[in-house]
Amino acid sequence: MTTRTTLRAAIPAVLATAALLAGCGDDSGDHDTHATTASSTTAAAITGATGAAAHNDADVAFAQEMIPHHRQAVEMAALVPERSTDPRVRDLAARIQQAQDPEIATMTGWLRSWGAPVDGGGHAGMGHGDMSMPGMMTDEQMAQLRAARGAEFDRMWLTMMIAHHEGAVQMSRTELAQGADPAAKALAQQIIDGQQAEIDQMRGLLQG
Repeated sequence: MTTRTTLRAAIPAVLATAALLAGCGDDSGDHDTHATTASSTTAAAITGATGAAAHNDADVAFAQEMIPHHRQAVEMAALVPERSTDPRVRDLAARIQQAQDPEIATMTGWLRSWGAPVDGGGHAGMGHGDMSMPGMMTDEQMAQLRAARGAEFDRMWLTMMIAHHEGAVQMSRTELAQGADPAAKALAQQIIDGQQAEIDQMRGLLQG
């Protein structure tokens, strides 16, 4: 067989191989395109679901009521440094304030984004004496707490804060049962976990 004949025989094989490779390349390109499209579609779906996540009246009520509830806890915590003689109580009060101040800001942001009044609409003007929220101290109880010092203050503060935390846990459980907004429900669970642990700690301090 001559060299020319050999080349003629080889050409169809080369062309077939090239066509096969081109076909594979096209398939790879299509696969990448499909993968990119699928990835974009998934991301869009997640973004859409997050953006479309609906809040309901229970979410609004949770934020509107938990904000003043947290504010009173922060107010109670602020009384501790000048009145308590127990470093464990002082440390706990500082942690309560550090945890709840940011949560107040978070819930305030939600209400504004939802177009709901931060002051609570029908709950506006709730003072310490408003017992519509579980665990809230009355004005008289707060006055008694401010007047106390030393061991008496620590005992009163722990007793009141336990009741206050139990109220927050109750409110958070209502949000978990009735709310719709994922972030609000996540915060409710966070409050339950954190404040239940603090309740256990405070009970231990009272017994010790």
